[in-house]
Amino acid sequence: MNTTFSKEEKAAMRAAAAEAKAAKAGADLEAACLAAIEEMTGTDKELAETLHELVKQHTSLGAKTWYGMPAYTNADGKVVVFFQSAAKFKVRYATIGFQPDANLDEGNFWPSSFAVTKLTAADQTHLVELLKKAVS
Repeated sequence: MNTTFSKEEKAAMRAAAAEAKAAKAGADLEAACLAAIEEMTGTDKELAETLHELVKQHTSLGAKTWYGMPAYTNADGKVVVFFQSAAKFKVRYATIGFQPDANLDEGNFWPSSFAVTKLTAADQTHLVELLKKAVS
């Protein structure tokens, strides 16, 4: 069993520590989120920009970074939804994920993250429904 962290995992942990320090110092958390999106390229950047726009248009969630990736928090500062680029961990799809503070519960079994390679108009409509439910 390999107990060492990958280079990407170590970078994410360093990013989380820097984010906590910046938040404590009163940094502009939305600017950090936008900077993280700006550093992305290709499909990752397009997907992150789309998610950011949908969150801002349809919810009251606040933008920040979380482990170096765009994330959106509720009034209590809890991450509700996040974006993880495919390039971050060298995988074939990006991830849009919801944390436990998202109100998505449906019975005993429901999805909490989604693999995404493209967001069509229909996908965006579904995502807006999930975002609205998550903050309800």
